[in-house]
Amino acid sequence: MIKHIIYLLIMVSLISSCYKEQVVIVERPEGWEFDTHSNLASVDYTTVFNQNQVNQLYITITSDDWDTMQDDLESLYGSSGGPGGGPGQGGGGGGGTTFADEKPVTVPCQIYHDGIQWFDVGIRYKGNSSLSSAYSSGKGKLPLRLDFDYFEDENELITNQRFYGFKELSLSSNYLDDSFLHEKVASDMFRAFNVPSAQTAFYEIYVDNGDGNGYVYFGLYTLVEVVFDTMLESQFGANSGNCYKPDGDAATFSDGTFDTDELEKKTNETTGDWSDLESLYEVINSSDRVNNTEQWKTNLEAIFNVDGYLRYLAANTVMQNWDTYGIMTHNYFLYNNPADGKINWIPWDNNESLNNDKNNCLDFDFASLNASEWPLIGYIYDIPEYKTIYDNYIDEFIEGDFKPINASTTYSNWHNMISNSVAAESGIYTYINNYSDFTNSLSTLNSHTSQRYNAASSYTP
Repeated sequence: MIKHIIYLLIMVSLISSCYKEQVVIVERPEGWEFDTHSNLASVDYTTVFNQNQVNQLYITITSDDWDTMQDDLESLYGSSGGPGGGPGQGGGGGGGTTFADEKPVTVPCQIYHDGIQWFDVGIRYKGNSSLSSAYSSGKGKLPLRLDFDYFEDENELITNQRFYGFKELSLSSNYLDDSFLHEKVASDMFRAFNVPSAQTAFYEIYVDNGDGNGYVYFGLYTLVEVVFDTMLESQFGANSGNCYKPDGDAATFSDGTFDTDELEKKTNETTGDWSDLESLYEVINSSDRVNNTEQWKTNLEAIFNVDGYLRYLAANTVMQNWDTYGIMTHNYFLYNNPADGKINWIPWDNNESLNNDKNNCLDFDFASLNASEWPLIGYIYDIPEYKTIYDNYIDEFIEGDFKPINASTTYSNWHNMISNSVAAESGIYTYINNYSDFTNSLSTLNSHTSQRYNAASSYTP
């Protein structure tokens, strides 16, 4: 009996000790609230991606941290050019537009939204041409990435800090888009067509970089949801599957290009398992495609959401996008949905969509495409059954949100809502030469939509 009592006392002591380890009370900064800052709060899409107004973010960075960001950009891309030498510092001649292998440095900042503060938020520059080309030409309106608990190891008071449930957010600068609508409209049209795509909203960005001049208007940005942060849970119901962001030769899926270094994992990073993507490489390039087509289709459909991909391919081709698979080896995510074990295609970085200024966009029948170099288009489109599905999705897409009368209303509504924010841009914090560029962009968008609608209608499968 005594032994049992001693045993129970030991167990109670151990349980109590474990409980105390789990319940660590962290004194939060003043202004920290559960609904706005906690990682246990529900993700608030209505507030963060408010569609009824142009939202605002105020960002404060110390002068030392600002200088660190600019020095890092110079180390990655060389001295910036343009008037005044670019953002925040004097500079030499124009730099090149090469893409850097390293991500820009992350520094802490303070974020303010509707009078509420978020503390020591990680901020860095992001992007490829929208960063390197804009920076080298001396622009200060550069794309940004926010990570709300990036510095939790340095500041335990912000452990698991969230922005209304969001850990990370991306800020697109609307680079070389006079309409400011490409990123938003394309993503919205994808989702409306049942293609998984990130949520977006318009934000005016104001930055105080500690130089004594207070807040400076950095321009109108498009806030974009980060795929592997909240989108997977929201649109697939779970984020436990493998999520990848391919970039480089491996992103083509052509035979012999499989390389885990170019297939960055965004979830389950520590498992070191790329077997699902490796299976897709093997199936798409298998000789069964020619020798046993039905078996090839069965194998492909078992691991890849072919129907969803054909939806994306139809919508993307109609909208026209030169910075995408089939032309460029980046700007998409892949997600292995745990519900059915199938890999899904997720478009990303849509600022070059709805753009007829590029001559090398994909043809409806992909006639100019080398199928073996881009097998996820060439080999799939070559299957009559899949081609028919793709053709039908083109017809469906152009009669929906992309139909000129529908799209024109969408463009006008957004155009009118953001007009004052665009008019307020100036100096190195804008990409438009004058306000008329923005005004004229509406007719350009409508003309592009009509042209693509007619081209899609005339496309003979």
